[in-house]
Amino acid sequence: MDPSTTARAEKLDREVVVTGLVVVCGLIMVVFDTTIVNVALGTVSRQLGASLSTAQWIVTGYLLAVGLVIPLTGWAVDRFGTKPVWILSVVLFAAGSALCASAWSIESLIAFRVVQGLGGGMLLPGGQTIITRAAGPARLGRAMAILGVPMLLGPVFGPVLGGLLVEYTSWHWIFLVNVPVAACAVALAVWKLPGGGEAEHPGRIDVRGLVLLSGSLVVLLYGLSRASSQGGFGHWSVLAWLIAGGAGLALYTWHSLARGPASLIDVRLFTDRYFTAGTVTIFLVAVALFGGLLLLPLYYQTVRGEGALAAGLLLAPQGLGAMVAMPLAGRLTDRVGAGFVVPVGIVLALLGTAPLGMLGTGTSYGWLSAVLFVRGLGLGSVMMPTFAAAYAQLDPRAVSRAAPTLSAIQQIGASLGSALLVTALTQHLTSELTARGIPAVGAGANQITSMPPAVRATVAPILAESFGFAFWVAFGMTAALIVPALLLPRHPRRSVSASPMAPGA
Repeated sequence: MDPSTTARAEKLDREVVVTGLVVVCGLIMVVFDTTIVNVALGTVSRQLGASLSTAQWIVTGYLLAVGLVIPLTGWAVDRFGTKPVWILSVVLFAAGSALCASAWSIESLIAFRVVQGLGGGMLLPGGQTIITRAAGPARLGRAMAILGVPMLLGPVFGPVLGGLLVEYTSWHWIFLVNVPVAACAVALAVWKLPGGGEAEHPGRIDVRGLVLLSGSLVVLLYGLSRASSQGGFGHWSVLAWLIAGGAGLALYTWHSLARGPASLIDVRLFTDRYFTAGTVTIFLVAVALFGGLLLLPLYYQTVRGEGALAAGLLLAPQGLGAMVAMPLAGRLTDRVGAGFVVPVGIVLALLGTAPLGMLGTGTSYGWLSAVLFVRGLGLGSVMMPTFAAAYAQLDPRAVSRAAPTLSAIQQIGASLGSALLVTALTQHLTSELTARGIPAVGAGANQITSMPPAVRATVAPILAESFGFAFWVAFGMTAALIVPALLLPRHPRRSVSASPMAPGA
C-alpha cells in the first residue's frame, strides 16, 4: 500500500465527514418522526375522533409504504445516481409531512402517511450507499459511526421532542417540524453531496422481482404489526400473513437465482460469508435491541406514571452511552475488524439488559440510568460496526443493491422484535392477572396503554414483573447474537477485488 493511501486511511477527511453530516441531516427527521408519532398517537386519535385501533394505521400505513419502496432503492440509485434519488426522497418525505399536517380526517392522515413513507423508505438505504461509497472499505467503521447517530439517538430523544410538541403545541406540529429540517437537508445535499454514482448499464427494472419482493415485505410487515396489536402469533389472522410473506420471499429467491445480476436484489450477495454474517447479526440486533427500545418508555409511563417528556429524558443515558461508544467502536472496527469489536459490544449490551429483568415499581432511577448507559455502550458498539462489516468485502458497485437488503432485514427484525417482546409482556401479564382472578382487557400493547390509571396503579407490581420477564426474553435474544458475531471479520479491510455480483457486471 502506498503512503498516500495509508495516510488517507488513517482518518476521515473533511469531504467524508461533510457527506456523512449531510446524510444525517436527512435521516434524523425520519428516525425521530417514528417515535414522535408513536408518542402523539393517542392525542391524534382523540382530536380526529377516531378509535385507537383505527389511529394505529397512521403507524402501520407508513410501515407498509417503507416496505414497498425499499427494494426499489438500489435500482433507482444505479439508474439515476445517489444524489438525485436522495434529494427526491427528502422532498417526498417533506411533502408527505406537510400534507399530514393539513389532514382533515383520520383517513386523509393515513393516506398522507403513506406518501411520507414512500420518501422515508428510500432514505436509509440511500444514505448507507452514499456514505459507503464516500468512505471506502478502509474507513467504513468510522463513517458508519456518523450514520449511527440518528439511528440510535432517535428512539431516545424522539419521545422527548414528541412530548414537548404534544404538551405545548397542536398535533399538527409533529409533522410540520419536518419541513424546515427537510429544506435544510435538500439545500445541503444540492451544495455538498457528490454527483454521479449511476451504473454504466443499470438495465431495465425487474418488474416481476419488484412485485414479488415489495409485495412480500408489505405482507410480512403487516403480519408482524398484527402480531404486535393482538399480542401473539397464534391467530390465523396473523399466521396467514406471515406464511404468505415468507412464501413470497421464497419465490423471489428462486426468481433472483434464475435471473442473476439482472434481478432487483441479487441473492448471490449472500455467497459472501461476511455479508451473510453481517446480515444475520443485523437482523438479530434489530430483534433483540430495537425491540427493547419499545419496552423502556412503556415501563416508565405505565408502571412509574411518567409523562412522555419525562420518559424520554429518563432514556437519555442510553443515548449518551451510544454517543460515547460509536466513535471509539468505529475506529477500532477499521483497525482490528468488527469480529473483535461486536462481541465486546454484545457483552456490554447483556450487562445493560440483565438488570432490567428485575424491574420493580420503585427501582432507583439512578441505578436505571447507570444500567441504560451501559446498554447504550453496547448498542453503539454493535450496530454500526456490523453494518460496516457487511459492506466491507463487497465490490463498490454492489453496495447500492446490498443497502436495500440490509435495510429490509433491519426493518423486519425490528418489527419481529417488537412483536415478540410485546407478546412476551402481555401474555405474562394476562397469565398473572388470571391467576389472581383479575380479568384482562384488550390485546397487545393496547392492553396496557388502555388500562385505566386506577387499575394500573393497583396491578403495578404485576405489570413491573411482566416487563422484567420481557427483558429476560430480550436478554436471551441478545445472547444469541454472539454466534454470527464470531463469524465477522477480525482484520481491517483495505481493498476490495472485483465481484461478479455487481450490477452491470
